[in-house]
Amino acid sequence: MEQSTSLWEKLNTDIRLGPVLNDKAKEYFYSEFASLLDAGMDIKRSLDILIEEQDKKAKKEAFLFIKESIVKGDNLSEAMRKSGNFSPYEYQSIRIGEEAGKLKIVLHQLGKYFEEKVKLRKQMVSVFTYPGFVLMITFGVLYFMLSTVVPMFQEVFQQFGKELPWLTQKIIAFSENFSYILLGVLGIIVTIVLLHVTQRKEVWYRDLTGKLLLNAPIFGKLFRKIYLARFAQSMSLLMVSRTPLVKSLDLVSEMIGFYPIEVALTNARKEILRGNSLHAGLSNFPIFDRRFISLVKIAEEINQLDTTFERVTIQLNSDIEYQTKLIGTLIEPIIIILIGGIVGVIMIAMYLPMFNLSEVIQ
Repeated sequence: MEQSTSLWEKLNTDIRLGPVLNDKAKEYFYSEFASLLDAGMDIKRSLDILIEEQDKKAKKEAFLFIKESIVKGDNLSEAMRKSGNFSPYEYQSIRIGEEAGKLKIVLHQLGKYFEEKVKLRKQMVSVFTYPGFVLMITFGVLYFMLSTVVPMFQEVFQQFGKELPWLTQKIIAFSENFSYILLGVLGIIVTIVLLHVTQRKEVWYRDLTGKLLLNAPIFGKLFRKIYLARFAQSMSLLMVSRTPLVKSLDLVSEMIGFYPIEVALTNARKEILRGNSLHAGLSNFPIFDRRFISLVKIAEEINQLDTTFERVTIQLNSDIEYQTKLIGTLIEPIIIILIGGIVGVIMIAMYLPMFNLSEVIQ
């Protein structure tokens, strides 16, 4: 009986393929937590309400662990660190907010950070979903034509006994070797996936993928703005909580996890320790454009890094939203033209011999 009970519990356990607290869950946690504190609730009562609102067992246990740690004497940041569900950037920001008496502000800013992150992910998914679906359809059409339509025409052409046009020969040759080409493409995809899984933490791989992302056609500028927006928003949060600049650079570098920015922030940290300014340390890296460097320079001169980073974040997020919509609008006709071009070339190649049918028959 006990064995059947335990089996039933296992079958009813939440199935998790990702982290206990994803970005959407963290957005809810920080925003709701800040709202409850604004309403006059203390930390323990706020956590009780958050726990009661959870319908997922894993999330409920994660919040319950934080509450139990606080009851044992830990502060909120330490409880979050011990739970293992939060990054150093998050619990360090909370710790600084506790020490500076600005916990509510930090919670609001963290909620805003994850809200923008979730919003951006949705925008990117919407941009790539349609092209991905259409490319799959294109591949299916291409496979059908090369494996069925072209061989059917080839049998007819063989009866003519005459030399076929150059384009027709190339399409037939491509059709005959299509299975090998397909295996080669699948092999390349598998190799890339294995390379990513085994080498994604290596410096050379992170450096290479970072450069490829920033220099990618059409999407390179968009990726640059995305990471600049994350950098500016993270710095804005830490500046509001009065985190020391050097410490802020360390936390942001760990939070973003994008190699070109990590290298730039490491260099900026060294320049600051030598007595130089932040903008001087960032100016040697092309990911930060002249306008961005100029704004940071002015902000340092007037001692308003927090408001400047916040304003830059708003501007970059607005640009990202516009650019994602523009890319989505442009990709649709490009893909339609691509499909039409592929099908058109194959059909022209198959019908070219027909134009000279009378000559071939003679």
